[in-house]
Amino acid sequence: MVTTAATLVLYDGVVRLPLVFLFLASAVWAAPPGDEFLGRWDLTVTAGSRQYPSWLEVTRSGGSLNGRFVGGGGSVRPARVELSGGEIRFSPEHQGRNKVAATESYTGRLADGKLEGTGMSSQGRELRWTGVRAIRPATPERAPRWGKPVSLLTGNDLSGWTFKDPRGRECWSFSGGVLVNAPPCPDTYTLQRFRDFKLHVEYNLDAKSNSGVYLRGRYEVQIEDQGPRELESHGVGAIYGFLTPSVKAARKAGEWQTFDITLIGYRVTVVFNGKTTIDNQEIPGITGGAIDSDEAAPGPIMLQGDHGRVQFRNILLTPGT
Repeated sequence: MVTTAATLVLYDGVVRLPLVFLFLASAVWAAPPGDEFLGRWDLTVTAGSRQYPSWLEVTRSGGSLNGRFVGGGGSVRPARVELSGGEIRFSPEHQGRNKVAATESYTGRLADGKLEGTGMSSQGRELRWTGVRAIRPATPERAPRWGKPVSLLTGNDLSGWTFKDPRGRECWSFSGGVLVNAPPCPDTYTLQRFRDFKLHVEYNLDAKSNSGVYLRGRYEVQIEDQGPRELESHGVGAIYGFLTPSVKAARKAGEWQTFDITLIGYRVTVVFNGKTTIDNQEIPGITGGAIDSDEAAPGPIMLQGDHGRVQFRNILLTPGT
């Protein structure tokens, strides 16, 4: 423990501390280097003509900085974080089977409360990126008032939906109340955007296929043919990479299955085939493949189409008011 001696000075009838003491005290209690980077950051990365959302969390454990990172796709990954000359440098762990891929790295500086920097992708591509703090209003203590359920699949076509890429019009089809893709197919999402809601989704997945439902277009509830796999944060019903289901509830591929999902603020409850598998847990940040990183804004319901054939029906959304 550090102590500093001081002499009290009486001035105009008020007891004041000498300036030298105030200076020393402020030096003693100054925040450790790097604390200005602590917290969660919503990132936007530019690679050539392509721009995509990303996410970073910086924490401190003892005297060391630690990180978690989400790139343009895939899962959240641990990241090594270092400081140098007022800059933050972070390198996410490699993702995938190719262990000899180039190291992914990012360097940035804080200015006016925002991060800005450059980087190098694992494919050796130069990157530019910016970041703003992930501003999250507190989740209300009471649940919102719920409006009337609205069907997101109506009529005989995909009016009310759009696609990450125009090719989606050629590989998503809607007939007889069933929406189906012909993979590989760009993701499709609603034109309408939502904040708090209850969402009912029914899906039927081909064997060995993979898909997902993105809440606000940013938080993926994983869909996959799980088979004998144990529960983990990348399996069916997980918030991909972040939240693990508490019980097994999946049926076999080829059978219709249901999600009933409630999202209030950033807390989610997932009822999967009638079983509560995630119970009012906080989603830390965006998942890979998100439509954007603007977490403060409402967002669409997005369905993943590039990893396998999947059918959807009876997508009903009850908005919070």
